[in-house]
Amino acid sequence: MQARSFGAARRPVSIIGQGTWHIDRSDRGDAVAALRAGIDAGMTHIDTAEMYGDAEAIVAEAIGDCREEVFLVSKVVPGNATRRGVARACEESLRRLRTDRLDSYLLHWPGQYPLEETIAGFEDLRRAGKILSWGVSNFDVEDLDRALAVAGPDRIACNQVLYHLNERAIEHAVLPWCEKHGVAMVGYSPFGSGDFPDPASVGGRVLEGIAQAHGTTPHAVALAFLTRMAGTFTIPKTGRPARAIENAAAADLHLGSAEIAMIDAHFPRGPRPRMLPML
Repeated sequence: MQARSFGAARRPVSIIGQGTWHIDRSDRGDAVAALRAGIDAGMTHIDTAEMYGDAEAIVAEAIGDCREEVFLVSKVVPGNATRRGVARACEESLRRLRTDRLDSYLLHWPGQYPLEETIAGFEDLRRAGKILSWGVSNFDVEDLDRALAVAGPDRIACNQVLYHLNERAIEHAVLPWCEKHGVAMVGYSPFGSGDFPDPASVGGRVLEGIAQAHGTTPHAVALAFLTRMAGTFTIPKTGRPARAIENAAAADLHLGSAEIAMIDAHFPRGPRPRMLPML
C-alpha cells in the first residue's frame, strides 16, 4: 500500500483508508470482517467519529489485536468543542475504541465555539499523549486561515472534506491551501454516497473502459483519480470484505496522463461554489 506523510502528524499513512460513516447499518460481523480485510490489504488508516452511531465500537472490535498497525482517527462534534468538552469527548471515544490514544483527532465541522477553545483542548490532549496530532474537517479556506492564525504553522495535520468525481469543489482553493501549508487533504465519500456514475452513462462507460484496461473496477479507477495528487488521501466505506480488497488495490493503480484527462473531461470540477459542499 502506498503511503504519504500525513501533514503535521509527520507519519506515513496509507493513501487509501477506511471510512465508517453508516458502517453500523451493515451486518456487524460483515462490517468487522471488511475492516479487517482492509487492514490486511494495507488500508491501515481508519476514520471514525463520535457521531457515527455504533461505528467506534465496531472499529474497536476490528482493531483489537492489531492496534499498533493502525492510524486511528476520530472526530469531535462542534457542540462538544470547548476546551473541557474536547477532553471529555476524547475520553469517551477512547473508551468506545478501547485504546489509549488517537493518532489524529479532528473537529468535525466549524461550530459555535471559538477555535482558540477547541485548539487549546487539542493541544492539552496532545501534551497528555491522548492524541498524537489533530486536524479539522469541512473547513473552507477562510476557516483554515483562522485555524492557522490560532495554531501557528505545523500544527494542523489534515482537513477532511467531501471529494468525489461529481464533487470536486475543493480543487479550486481548499486543496491548493492545504498543499501550500503542508496539510493533508482527506477526501470522504469518494463514491458519492449513492452518486457514483451509472455504468450506462457516458462517464460511467469511460470509467469502465479504463478499468478494463487495467484489469480493475470503476470504483478503483475513481479512487486512483482522487488520490493522484501529492498530499491527498481518501477513506471509502464498505461493509463487504471483497469490496475492501478491491478498494485497496486502487493504491497500486497508476493512471496515465491521457486517462486522467479523460476523467477530468467527463467529470469537470465546475465553478467554485460560494460555500464548501459537505454531507
